[in-house]
Amino acid sequence: MTGLRLLAIHAHPDDESSKGAATMAKYAAEGHRVKVLTCTGGQRGDILNPAMDRPGVIERMTEIRREEMARAASALGVEHEWMGYVDSGLPQGDPLPPLPEGCFALADTDAVSRDLVARIRDFKPHVIITYDENGGYPHPDHLKVHEISMVAWEKSGDASYAPEAGEPWTPLKMYYTHGFVYKRMKLLHERLIDEGKSSPYEPMIKRWEEGRADIMERVTTQIQCADYFGQRAEALTAHATQIDPAGAFLASPVEVQAEVWPTEEFELARTRVESPLPETDLFAGIEVKESSDD
Repeated sequence: MTGLRLLAIHAHPDDESSKGAATMAKYAAEGHRVKVLTCTGGQRGDILNPAMDRPGVIERMTEIRREEMARAASALGVEHEWMGYVDSGLPQGDPLPPLPEGCFALADTDAVSRDLVARIRDFKPHVIITYDENGGYPHPDHLKVHEISMVAWEKSGDASYAPEAGEPWTPLKMYYTHGFVYKRMKLLHERLIDEGKSSPYEPMIKRWEEGRADIMERVTTQIQCADYFGQRAEALTAHATQIDPAGAFLASPVEVQAEVWPTEEFELARTRVESPLPETDLFAGIEVKESSDD
């Protein structure tokens, strides 16, 4: 063990498998401690895989998503912890309906931040992965994850904040995960078209081309992790209610993904150590003693 620890904070079960999964598998395989912290149970997730749209699934959604998460964590070789909040669901309509009472997005920010700080002080991560100010996409739970992550970054090392939450711990680096890169999708799309196959990437590419800036402009750190794309695919398929095997996540074989785009992308959002950019290692600039507590 190197004594280095990485904590990835996610809103729902399956987010960890679509955002930085191969990177987490890589670091876990190299002997680092890697933990996924899932804020909600995903209770209000839609069934996105037609094969799972059958009687008994919606009725057992909470239990099923816990089972799926356990399989995904095992596939990636990472530790996992639930925060235990209730999924807010993705509001749809014009105007948007109010969020359901008691959901994660409506929870008191200070109370949830103190909860997160307690978990950070317990695990003692050197690096935290979270979402940017847009949540990756503007799901209310993703936006809440960003909000509480920023509070925790500032406060977890402050002894005067939430003293009941344990001994202070100061993380050294924080990254935003950028799992959906326009250039990557364009290359995979073109490969499928060249092979005479249909492409599920077209709608996403169209949205980017209609005005959304390429997130690559914000990327500071690319991790070479193609050797772990198989584990990423296994983790994705573990979330059978959410991931359609015929959809965009799995449309291109692992071997093609590795050839076309062998990295995962991150943005160094906050740091307390010096690390020249661009980076190829989330732990760049961090030096610790060979101790589980340093």
